[in-house]
Amino acid sequence: MGNIAKGVTAGIVATVVLSVLMVAKSMMGLMPQLDVISMLSRMMGVAVPVAWVIHFMIGAIWGALFAVLYKAIPGKEAVAKGLVFGSAAWLLMMLMIMPMAGAGLFGMKLGMIAPVMTWMLHLVFGSVLGLVYARRAR
Repeated sequence: MGNIAKGVTAGIVATVVLSVLMVAKSMMGLMPQLDVISMLSRMMGVAVPVAWVIHFMIGAIWGALFAVLYKAIPGKEAVAKGLVFGSAAWLLMMLMIMPMAGAGLFGMKLGMIAPVMTWMLHLVFGSVLGLVYARRAR
């Protein structure tokens, strides 16, 4: 299996973990206004199930990009590289996607905790991405 395929696999696994946390957050009633799938659905004009598919496709693409950029990402260990990569993905989301979704820069229209919560979720995504990629690369 090539590195890009390993990255795609790692991206999908990391997206599964991220998605479980997103659903758990919603089930606990934490920040109901921060519903990334609904935001994606509205932004793209698609049904919620289609937004979920797109969400996983984005995760797979991030995984492929991680594999391509792996050697250039700062850090010695795969998990550290994943944390850096996840933080970069979060920053892009805060500067581009959140404003496009109407949530404002860093999602501040959703509340002060939105950037922190989304960063934590991206750190989980990145750490799982790095861990799974490293195990697949062996």
